[in-house]
Amino acid sequence: MTITFDAIFIGTGQSGPFLARRLSSAGKKVAIVERGLFGGTCVNTGCIPTKALVASAYAAHLASRAAEFGVTIGGPVGIDMKRVKARKDEISGASNHSVESGLRNLPNCTVYRGHARFESPHEVSVGDQRLTADQLFINVGARAIVPSIPGLDQVSYLTNSSMMHVDFLPNHLVILGGSYVGLEFAQMYRRFGSQVTVIEHGSRLIPREDEDVSAAILDILQREGIQVCLGSKCKSVAKQGDDIIASLDGSGNTVSEVRGSHLLLAVGRRPNTDDLGLEKAGVAADSHGYIQVDDQLRTNVPGIWAMGDCNGKGGFTHTSYNDFEIVAANLLDNDPRKVSDRIRTYGLFIDPPLARAGMNEAEARKTGRKILIGKRLMTKVGRAVEKSETLGFMKVLIDAESMRILGAAILGTGGDEAIHCVLDVMYADKPYTVIQRAVHIHPTVSELIPTMLGELQPLGEAL
Repeated sequence: MTITFDAIFIGTGQSGPFLARRLSSAGKKVAIVERGLFGGTCVNTGCIPTKALVASAYAAHLASRAAEFGVTIGGPVGIDMKRVKARKDEISGASNHSVESGLRNLPNCTVYRGHARFESPHEVSVGDQRLTADQLFINVGARAIVPSIPGLDQVSYLTNSSMMHVDFLPNHLVILGGSYVGLEFAQMYRRFGSQVTVIEHGSRLIPREDEDVSAAILDILQREGIQVCLGSKCKSVAKQGDDIIASLDGSGNTVSEVRGSHLLLAVGRRPNTDDLGLEKAGVAADSHGYIQVDDQLRTNVPGIWAMGDCNGKGGFTHTSYNDFEIVAANLLDNDPRKVSDRIRTYGLFIDPPLARAGMNEAEARKTGRKILIGKRLMTKVGRAVEKSETLGFMKVLIDAESMRILGAAILGTGGDEAIHCVLDVMYADKPYTVIQRAVHIHPTVSELIPTMLGELQPLGEAL
């Protein structure tokens, strides 16, 4: 027996549930299928739980610095990892429960637990049940890549997902991958008390960023005692007693092997599209498995959309939510919003955080425009000095002719919030002088952005 709906959602990440509510409110009969945890990566293994862990790590770090602030603790700082995990689980679990209960209590919505697979362009199976609809929305997210490394199948390893079950302190955490996920775990576990080594194949950390940003982040991590092996390819791993041995191959590195107690894989993400039966629906995907979509998130098959991490258009919670907004606007509001309207923005939540908006220096140079740059060290930001958190800097890139902001990076305390005053002016398509002439609250990080904009210089040709 086939059950007919107006719309079927596969997955409950940060797009599907919101769109399901909009369609339900419009009187549509909706089915939503979830095989794992409601809320997707953000709620269960990404943003929410990891930032809860980052907060615990920050508290531990600040407590260890208490004497600098004239505060006496009266003994060494202790870490209760079971309590750290319990706090994280409570926060994450509340979000997970909210998503599930909201969908189960949604009018005109039927929730199915199981693995959805396409049987045809508008029909999916969930176990022995068949569902059909004119509109289908794929919101299945992504997972950690498990690289092909000799010996990896013979050792235990962790990913961002399995790290959520850790309620103990690894003696020595070895992390493969020096990018966003790996660096957040590196700093938090170093602050909890683990020895930490990061192995990065590239010549610098987070190569998507400008070289000065990568260098500053390397300095921040090394100050805390994190060992970083750059230009180092992990050629094999092996078990030796209770330890895991990572053998390295790299001309620029003197370390030939790293011995640790636990291994975390953080070398990238892949979409959860390989077991959906896309071929039966005729839905096109690229060589990495990302579903190909147009500027309004429609696939090549009429009536099928792909939202969130599985379409390769963002890979962040905020871009996934924006995917919902774009599809809802086009379907329900007669508003032709599109993916190309949005400005790239994201954060790296180490301490201090990195916040980014728009282009980096390399991208700005490629435009051929005359570029102005403003830069200010956090040592010259009063709020940072008052908090004794002066590592990092902020910078902004300006098109000299149009006076529009092309991009910005804030690596420093409060940067993940301060970046939005830059981002909002970029969305408004107004000149940088709008911020420069604004009066900001003192003392804040944001108040020095107008000052920085008053000290612009031509961007040099040399890196």
